[in-house]
Amino acid sequence: MEQLKTDATHSGSERTELVFMVDRSGSMSGLESDTIGGFNAMLAKQRAIAGKCTVTTVLFDNRLETLHDHIDLHAVKDLTPHDYWARGSTALLDAIGSTIDRVVAVQRHTAEPFRADHVLFVIITDGYENASRRYSLRQVRSMIELERARYHWEFVFLGANIDAVQTADDFGIAPQCAADFHADGQGVESSFAAVSRAATAVRGGVRLEAASATAVFQDVREDYRSRRQSKHH
Repeated sequence: MEQLKTDATHSGSERTELVFMVDRSGSMSGLESDTIGGFNAMLAKQRAIAGKCTVTTVLFDNRLETLHDHIDLHAVKDLTPHDYWARGSTALLDAIGSTIDRVVAVQRHTAEPFRADHVLFVIITDGYENASRRYSLRQVRSMIELERARYHWEFVFLGANIDAVQTADDFGIAPQCAADFHADGQGVESSFAAVSRAATAVRGGVRLEAASATAVFQDVREDYRSRRQSKHH
């Protein structure tokens, strides 16, 4: 089994595309500052790592807003309250489908020497799909399975108030690359810390699906499990 190293040494020669899909639907109300802080802390950690890296960030509710479109990591501005606030419903399937299509188009129209060697696609949501009109579950699952098989894209799914592992499996995402988190400040912080560990591993050439991803998701899973148990006692 490939050993997972979340603090891997990076040669700097390979290119990585980090794709972040962040839920901004109304149910995220009250978590705006935690989401902004967690996202920015994750970016800061990634900027400290050597290597070529571009970032695509999509905020979604029943609409999509692309904040960063294939931008060099070091040119990405931190998230602010002017960028991120809660609103709307959750068109999760449309968000995933549209963003995959967008990233595929960018890679296709990029000269081969400059295409990403690794793509990490991160989905963070706190609710079930309830507003999509363009993409079906079958379509999205087929798209995810195709990119995983053809180009070895890595998909990470972090969810609150849903069964994240089951939902990820429904979408065609490896269950070991999914985790639940509590919809509060501590849960959001732990989820973005897991995202940063996943990004560090993938940028170091580690296949999350082929390795034991326990180290990446251990803290967020333990936080969810321990506090869920305490609520039931």
